[in-house]
Amino acid sequence: MRKILAPLALLVLALSACSPSVPNPGDSLATVRVGSLKGPTTMGLVYLMDQVDKGQAAQSYTFSVQGTPDAVSVPLVAGQLDIALIPINLAAVLFNQTSGGVQLAAVNTLGVLYIVSNDPAVAQLSDLKGRTVLNTGQGTTPQFVIDKVLAGNNLADSVTVDYRSQATEVASVLATTPGSIAVLPEPYVTAALAADPNAHIVADLNTEWQSLTGSPLVTSCVAVAKSFSDDNADAVANFMTDYAASVQFVNDNPAEAAPMIVAQGLAPNAQVAQDAIPRAHIVFMTGDGAKQAVIAYLTVLFAADPKSVGGAIPGDSFFYNA
Repeated sequence: MRKILAPLALLVLALSACSPSVPNPGDSLATVRVGSLKGPTTMGLVYLMDQVDKGQAAQSYTFSVQGTPDAVSVPLVAGQLDIALIPINLAAVLFNQTSGGVQLAAVNTLGVLYIVSNDPAVAQLSDLKGRTVLNTGQGTTPQFVIDKVLAGNNLADSVTVDYRSQATEVASVLATTPGSIAVLPEPYVTAALAADPNAHIVADLNTEWQSLTGSPLVTSCVAVAKSFSDDNADAVANFMTDYAASVQFVNDNPAEAAPMIVAQGLAPNAQVAQDAIPRAHIVFMTGDGAKQAVIAYLTVLFAADPKSVGGAIPGDSFFYNA
């Protein structure tokens, strides 16, 4: 026997057949593939990553967190990533190498470098005279920053900088060798302060840089592959909105953001992560202010070594406007 539908059921069925389905806001947009680096560069991203893991993001994303800049920049240029959170000077190098194929969309991190010592006699920059300072990143931002600060304080000829391969090595020496002085980024600074009661911050290199140059030390950025943004402007705009909200959440809610930072392998424990957030200088800067700070920063690097920015300071087309 056939089942006869009631008139109301027939009406509902008819309306369902005629009415278009309501799409998910992200259904018509491309999945955005985002790459970033372990450390402060990714700390502002963790709330969005958590939203994606919970299925609560309005747009589709995939994330790749790597330990070295090349592991992010190479896939970005190869078309395997759409957006990357990388050092600003690396974005400039890629822009020059690809004839504008990579653009800077926002500044996401200010200076995260600090001079730390476990020697009570080293309390200010002038106390570095005649001493050796451990550092990482020879030929990259940590070198250019410490060189600028030492020169600006008439210490360039009286301080020896000993370069090591990784921040973990520098942090290990600081932890095991009394009388050590080191340049460290967050969250290694917070971990060092927590582990050794004699460890203390001698100088915030962001503050020192701004004092010498009149411009904030801008170190990392959101870089966009032009080949992706040309065809997916809405997806990029949505990412910028989502990322700005993520940065604000991390800065406004460090206790809640800390476990998210630990979950991404960016800090050893929640307390270190929470304490590191204020000193990580996580930001979301766009517009003329960001542009001026970036150009000022790249100008200093270019003067030190033109190759550090790809041989030329990028022009206006370096800056992405969605």
